[in-house]
Amino acid sequence: MSSLFRLEFDPRPLDQKINIGDRIMLMGSCFTEHIYERLQAFKFQSLQNPHGVLFNPMSIFTALHHYVDQKHIADDELFEEQGVWRNWYFHSSLSRADRKMTSDAMNHAIIKGSAFLKTADWLILTLGSSFVYHFEDRIPVSNCHKVSMTKFKKRMMSPDNIVEQFEAIYRKIHSINPGLKWMVTISPVRHLRDGFVENNRSKAVLVHAVDKICSSFPEVQYFPSYELIIDDLRDYRFYAEDMVHPNYLATKYVWEKLVQSGFEGRAKEVMKELDQINAARQHTPLHPDSEEHRKFKLKFKTLVEDLMVRFPDMDLSKELQYFS
Repeated sequence: MSSLFRLEFDPRPLDQKINIGDRIMLMGSCFTEHIYERLQAFKFQSLQNPHGVLFNPMSIFTALHHYVDQKHIADDELFEEQGVWRNWYFHSSLSRADRKMTSDAMNHAIIKGSAFLKTADWLILTLGSSFVYHFEDRIPVSNCHKVSMTKFKKRMMSPDNIVEQFEAIYRKIHSINPGLKWMVTISPVRHLRDGFVENNRSKAVLVHAVDKICSSFPEVQYFPSYELIIDDLRDYRFYAEDMVHPNYLATKYVWEKLVQSGFEGRAKEVMKELDQINAARQHTPLHPDSEEHRKFKLKFKTLVEDLMVRFPDMDLSKELQYFS
């Protein structure tokens, strides 16, 4: 009789792997933030969600169209709600009390996203929900901005519709950055405000759509974030108090699996060195003026300087200052 209490699985190695020095753009749901924070800790040149957090594929693809087309947001494309100026295609984090400041913030985000996308090595998309909310049954919005839900019509995208929209933005991005590598994943965050049954149906649509995308575009790789949480960890102790968002342990587990299957060996070695440096920065010395601590700092200062020589584009200025 088996004594296993859970089934662990290792994602298959990705055909194309992330290397040190790669420029990585991330778009999608709030789960994107966890991956971005770890990329930042390991000094990858990365950019996440210039439009703010986006949940459904249509909103993600619309933002990407904005970057490729370098769309300009005019003042008359904004609306005021609760004393703040907003736009249906942007997250509330870019809204401001001043109308001009709002359009400036949004246009700056588009310029930043456009410039990064043209030179990115990777685009990682995290799809959260296949539901799209349409304002007054017309405008598909990226954020409802706390407007009364009676003004919205909720529709579920079909797998074919998602694939069709993906193909359109894929072709457009390929024309400006043909060497871009793609990774798609599905967010394990539950969208229970849609309902338990509805959330599962929504995720099923995404699973089907992503399978069709990867079959039609072999260069697009899938990473199973969703399956690692739902089928591998499979326990509420890996969720935050809201029982909706994966907690630190869960996101760390997914990150470790991503590194295992999706990062080059050279990148892993450098990340181990950076891990030591990050841990050393968290160290609180009992005797900061001692000779022992001076040697400790010198050791890591030397390690930082060595990395700076080997990787001149890696920003280690804060680490160097700390150990100096």
